[in-house]
Amino acid sequence: MPATFLVVPLWQGSVSARALQLVDGAEAIRGDLPASATHWVDVPTGAGDALGSGVKRLTSLVHVRERVEEALREATGPAIVVGGDCGSSIGAIGHAAATHGDRLGVLWLDAHADLHTPETSPSGAFGGMTLRAVLGEGADGLALAPDVAVAAERVVLGGARDLDDAEVVALEESGITAVGVAGLSRPDDVIDAFARADVERLYVHVDLDVLDPASFGGVADAVPFGASPAEVAALLRAVLARFPLAGATVAGFAPADPVSAGDDLPTILRLIGALAA
Repeated sequence: MPATFLVVPLWQGSVSARALQLVDGAEAIRGDLPASATHWVDVPTGAGDALGSGVKRLTSLVHVRERVEEALREATGPAIVVGGDCGSSIGAIGHAAATHGDRLGVLWLDAHADLHTPETSPSGAFGGMTLRAVLGEGADGLALAPDVAVAAERVVLGGARDLDDAEVVALEESGITAVGVAGLSRPDDVIDAFARADVERLYVHVDLDVLDPASFGGVADAVPFGASPAEVAALLRAVLARFPLAGATVAGFAPADPVSAGDDLPTILRLIGALAA
């Protein structure tokens, strides 16, 4: 079945000075996707209100989550979400979990753990809380409900190398399987972790900052010593040959300018191709 694409130019989950460039990144990727299979999700132009939640721009984030879930209910088969910041994934994973039940696994590829809560986050940025929300913890309206939250043992965090102290503690206590950058070149390790958890289908989240800045520059918060595009593409192909795709997100593209966007797009399309294959 051909892939369906959902473009979600969400920027409100980021507090980076380059947050609005996430919109530019989503639009740049859309230009290379098949128009007939690509759907655009409108994102509020305003920042939104925290409502005392500890999550900046909460109201806009909740609105986008609802719009993503609505769009996916009308989609046929798995969809690839093009963000936007990492918060683009929360509605999509919630939809996938509701569809596939407790046999859904999540492969979260990211330079950061995204395991903060509103209480531990130093910034209030939901992008740094999204994986914790997938586990069912965090602000009302964003954290997945208990009946769809993904159990930690069915999550593999890959390539994370910039964690705050609170995230280190959360990761150690969670039951999530963490695979370092070197481990991404060993797909069998990832496959075995999901097999032990009795996973049947996978949601794959790719924050482009999992890549090494030497090979990919279009992210707001680059972290040295990441994976190569070839390693990530090979990992995706191998893992998805074993577990069918339930959905995916490609997030974090914040090009500095149109020329830089053009330089980075072949890498992004290579990863999308591995997901869609």
